[in-house]
Amino acid sequence: MENQKSISFGAGCFWGVEHAFKQLEGVLSTSVGFQGGHKKMPTYEEVCAKDTGHVEVVKVDFDASVLPVKRILEAFFFMHDPTQENRQGPDVGPQYRSALFCFDSETFKEVKELVALYKEAFLKANPNQAVTTTVDLNEHFFAATPEHQDYLAKNPTGYCHIGFDTFQKLKLGQF
Repeated sequence: MENQKSISFGAGCFWGVEHAFKQLEGVLSTSVGFQGGHKKMPTYEEVCAKDTGHVEVVKVDFDASVLPVKRILEAFFFMHDPTQENRQGPDVGPQYRSALFCFDSETFKEVKELVALYKEAFLKANPNQAVTTTVDLNEHFFAATPEHQDYLAKNPTGYCHIGFDTFQKLKLGQF
């Protein structure tokens, strides 16, 4: 597809983040996994042990003609707190850090510029807080095992740090 782009998003526990992105019109597919570390083919248990340097991420393939990069980044910043370093809510550790991973240099350049603008605007409005989100060019995505894929769809009462109201607003485009 000509307008298809891919970005991996680290915004806390990947189960809820994946479910949140699935609410957006223009998302073609998602896959939870790990990115940004030093070990090839890490397991969930190894990443949770904080030894691999990886982030729990959701790789999102999307149609940029329906869901532009700027808009998907707005959703990303809406669904999590990018000022929390190495955590999201009750989930603590470097695997839960706020991070973006791009798969090509064109998307990387666009994302880096947009995040810089977001950080600047955020800091002006919140002078005592900084956005900790990192942006990297890294095509090494390692998919998590099948039981982690679409976890909240399979386990509707499962744990999630993202609130129901956030899912609803994302689905309705109210972010």
